[in-house]
Amino acid sequence: MPPAPPTEPTPGPNHANGGAEPPATRHRVVVLALDGLLPFELGIPQRLFGKARDAAGRPLYDIVTCSIRPPGPVETDADFEILVPNGPEALATADTVVVPASYELGPVYEEGVLTPELAAALAHIRPGTRLVSICNGGYVLAAAGFLDGRPATTHWSLAEHFQRLFPKVRVDANVLFVDDGDVLTSAGVAAGIDLCLHLVRRDHGTGVANDVARRTVVPPHRDGGQAQYIQRPLPEPQAATTSTARAWALGRLHEPIQLRDMAARESMSVRTFTRRFRDEVGVSPGQWLTQQRVERARHLLESTDLTIDQVAQDAGFGTAQSMRQHLQGALGVTPTAYRRTFRSTGTPGPTQNVSTARATRPSPASSAAFAKSSTG
Repeated sequence: MPPAPPTEPTPGPNHANGGAEPPATRHRVVVLALDGLLPFELGIPQRLFGKARDAAGRPLYDIVTCSIRPPGPVETDADFEILVPNGPEALATADTVVVPASYELGPVYEEGVLTPELAAALAHIRPGTRLVSICNGGYVLAAAGFLDGRPATTHWSLAEHFQRLFPKVRVDANVLFVDDGDVLTSAGVAAGIDLCLHLVRRDHGTGVANDVARRTVVPPHRDGGQAQYIQRPLPEPQAATTSTARAWALGRLHEPIQLRDMAARESMSVRTFTRRFRDEVGVSPGQWLTQQRVERARHLLESTDLTIDQVAQDAGFGTAQSMRQHLQGALGVTPTAYRRTFRSTGTPGPTQNVSTARATRPSPASSAAFAKSSTG
C-alpha cells in the first residue's frame, strides 16, 4: 500500500512568518537536524532565509526544522539539546533541504554509508528537491549518492578524507561553496552563510540578497576561497597584496583596464602580479574583472531603467552583444530576461564586490547561479 500523505510540519517559534500559515507560493526550506549538530550552523538557514523579504515586506521563504525521528530532543555538540517539532515526514514538503554539519555522523563519516534510520528519512525527499549541505553535511549527501559525478566541497580539513571516502565526487577544497544547479555544498561553518546568501541572490536577485546581508551584518560577498584560511608553514613576511589594484579597478569598471596597469598599481611585474593575484583571490585578474562587471550589470539591470546598451557601457562590456554573451555564460539568461525576472523583486542595494570563492554551474532556469571557479 502507498504510504499515507505526510502531515503538515509544525513551524517552530522562529518560523519565518511568526507562525502564520505560509502562502502556497512560498518556497519551503526544511533543515535536517542530526544528533551532534552544531547550533551555529543549524541557525544559518533560519537566519538568512528568514530575513529575505519581497518589496511589500513579506517573507519569501518558509523555514521548517525536522529530525530523522519523531518530534523530540536532538543532541548538539554543546551542553544543551534542541527540541525539534517535526519528524522526517517534513522532508516530503521541502522545496529545498539543508543538511548542516554534525559531529556524530558515525558510519556516514567512517564508512560512507547511511544508517537505516537516516536512509529512511532521506527517502521522504521528493525528486527535484534542491539539496544543500553545510560543512560535513556533504557527507550525508555523498553517502546517499546525491553527489556521484558532481563537483562538491566541504571543510578544508576534511577534503582529503572526503575524497578518499567518496571517489565518485569531484572534490574542490579551494572554494567556499559549489553550486551544481540542484545540489549545492559549502565549506565549513561560516561558508554556510555565503551559500545561503548565494541562494537568496539566485532566487530573488542581488537587491534582496544585499538587504539580507545588511540586516544580518555580514558581507554580501567574500573574496578568495578556503585556501586563505589554511595555515601554511613559513609564510612570506610582509608580502605585498593586490588589494590596491582591485580597489582601483572597481572604481573604473566602465573603462578599459589593462593587466599591466593593475600590476603597476602594486609596483609589480605582470607575471608576479598575476601569480600573487591568483594566490589571493583564486582566479586570474581577467576572470575577476569579468565577474565584477557581470555583478555590476546585474545591479544596473535590477535597479535602473538604463537601456541594455547603456548598462553594457557602464559595466565595461562595451557592447550589448558582449554583455549578452557574458551574462548568458555566467547566469544562463539574457540581460532582458534577467531584468524581467528581478527588476521588481525587492529594494536593490549598492553594488558589491562579487565573491570569487565559489564554483558554480549555470542552471537552465532564469535564476541560474553565477558561474565562478576559484581555480580559474
